[in-house]
Amino acid sequence: MKILIAEDDRVSRAFFQKFMSAYGTCDIAVDGMEALDLYMDAVKAKTPYELLCLDIMMPRVDGLKVLKVVRAMEEQHQLPRAKIIMMTALADVEYVDEAFALGCDAYASKPVDTAKVEQVMQNLGLLQK
Repeated sequence: MKILIAEDDRVSRAFFQKFMSAYGTCDIAVDGMEALDLYMDAVKAKTPYELLCLDIMMPRVDGLKVLKVVRAMEEQHQLPRAKIIMMTALADVEYVDEAFALGCDAYASKPVDTAKVEQVMQNLGLLQK
């Protein structure tokens, strides 16, 4: 599985990369702009991501904007729909509601509970039972 992790916090990024690397090849972005660049490069190379893990609050471009652009690109170019898990330390229901309205598949609060993320990935059909 090809995975894109967009996380601005260095410790969270390293932890999540180590955890997710057991499930596939991980590319890392430190902000939303870098995530969009990596996403576009993968689309151009015809090697799209199957899973995106996006932090909601990132510099330059936040995770909600990345989500919105990704879903628009998928629709516009008839690309396979990636699974998207939004991550945040924020307890603000408004952000979570907006993420689901924009088309995210799941939400994980930080600190990330790896067992719950594995369950979410299984529910999304990304892992074998």
